[in-house]
Amino acid sequence: MPDEELISIWMRPERRERSGPGRRPGYSRAQITRAAVRVADAEGIDAATMRRIGGELGTGAMSLYRYVPSRDDLFDLMIDTVMGELELPEKLSGDWRSDLSLLAHRTRASGLRHPWLITLLAGRPTLGPNLLRVHEFALGALDGLGLDIDEMTGSVGMVNDYVHSAIRREIGWLEEARRTGLDPERWKRDYVGPYVRQVVESGAYPLFSRSVLESETAHLAPAERFQHGLDRVLNGIGAQITPDIPR
Repeated sequence: MPDEELISIWMRPERRERSGPGRRPGYSRAQITRAAVRVADAEGIDAATMRRIGGELGTGAMSLYRYVPSRDDLFDLMIDTVMGELELPEKLSGDWRSDLSLLAHRTRASGLRHPWLITLLAGRPTLGPNLLRVHEFALGALDGLGLDIDEMTGSVGMVNDYVHSAIRREIGWLEEARRTGLDPERWKRDYVGPYVRQVVESGAYPLFSRSVLESETAHLAPAERFQHGLDRVLNGIGAQITPDIPR
C-alpha cells in the first residue's frame, strides 16, 4: 500500500462535511485555496501558513489539515487554481507561433498578478488538472509539425524557461521600484542612470556601452520587450521544424 504522505493531493478524495447544530461550518479545498491565494497575493508566499489562512477563514489551523493534509498540498492547490485563470481557446488556431505566444503572454499576466507563482512552479513538480490542461495546449501547438515527442517537450520547456525567467526579472524591477518609491522608468533614470553614465564615459566596457547607447529593446515597453525575447525563442523552435511544414 503506498505511503499516505506520498499520495498526491489530486488522488485524495475531498473531505465533505455539512454544517449542523452545534458544529463548526464545513470548508472546502476551494475555499481554503482561495483564501491562501489572497494572503499570498497581499503578503507574499511565506505568509500563506495554515495559521494565517485559518485566521482569514475564522477557524484554527488544525481544522484545515482535515481538508488539506500539508502545506505542500496547499501549494499544489494554489498553483493549479491560478493556472485555471489562464483563458485558452478550446481549439488550437493551427498557427503554432501564435498559440505559444498567446499562452506565454497569458502566463506572464498571471505571474504578475500572483508574484509568488513562478517561485512555486520552479521548485514544485505538480500535475494538477489545470496545469495539465495548459501543458497539453502547449504540446498540441507543436503536434504534427515533424517533431518527435522529446523535441516537442523540450521546446515547450524552453518556452517555459524563458517565460518564467522574464517574469521573475520583471517582478524584480517592480519590487525594487516599490522599495525605492520610484516608478521603473524614474528608478532607472535617477537611481541607476548616474552610475551607468560613469561606466559608459570610462570607456572600459565598450560592448556594454553599445548595449546602452545603441539598443532599441532597452526602450521597449515591458510587454513588447517580453515579446521580443519570446520571438527569439520561437525562432529557435522554428529551426527544428520540418522545412515543408508551414511555419
